[in-house]
Amino acid sequence: MNKLKLLVLDVDGVLTDGKLYIGSNQEEYKAFHTQDGMGISLARYTGIKVAIITGRKSPAIEKRAEELKIDFVYQGIDDKLSILEELLNDLNLTKEEVCYIGDDINDLPILQVVGFAAAPANAVKAVKNHVHFIASKNGGEGAVREIIDQVLAEQHHYEQLLSDFLDGKVKMTQ
Repeated sequence: MNKLKLLVLDVDGVLTDGKLYIGSNQEEYKAFHTQDGMGISLARYTGIKVAIITGRKSPAIEKRAEELKIDFVYQGIDDKLSILEELLNDLNLTKEEVCYIGDDINDLPILQVVGFAAAPANAVKAVKNHVHFIASKNGGEGAVREIIDQVLAEQHHYEQLLSDFLDGKVKMTQ
């Protein structure tokens, strides 16, 4: 695994369990896992930029991204690869420096070209066949945190991260 500098996340089925909750007021609700939020905070602390590229559009995504101080948020995107390429150009990064977490076939164009492709346990088979790492947890149930921990364990001294947290150097958002 190359030194990863950008973590890119799908939302439905990755940060959430993939279920859509639509209230009688037509508002969409999503459940996010707090451990994923802590993992995103850890990744940001180590200097990894975080982006969301998702096909759906929801105020809940915007709110969660704001809480976690996610660097880049793209919603309602049909061609995720084009957005990734624009982002990489803006950040002067290569695809090899990207970890992408996706769960369904619309994620395959990115999963096939990034340095570290990962998926939650409940990803579709076609995705599982094209990734470097499959989490033991499902999307929305801590899979993102598991994958971030895997990346950080390979790239950083994980015990030092924990020590920094205990010393109050790391400000975490769940």
